[in-house]
Amino acid sequence: MVEAILVLLLVLGFLALQFKDLVSAVIALAVFSLLSALLFYLLHAPDVAIAEAAVGAGVATVIFVWVIGKTERREP
Repeated sequence: MVEAILVLLLVLGFLALQFKDLVSAVIALAVFSLLSALLFYLLHAPDVAIAEAAVGAGVATVIFVWVIGKTERREP
């Protein structure tokens, strides 16, 4: 189970770097953070898992989406 989550984390990290659309990259990072929280929970670190879920998937994602919404989009 842990190995599968680690492989998924590698794939999501690579995808987040490859996406051209910022919202897609933020969503990939949010899923990355949720999987990280699950991994910490499985490794018996529930306090770190709760912090990762709250900050990584919660607050950071909201801030990123809010900032992307406030920026001007220029067509290439």
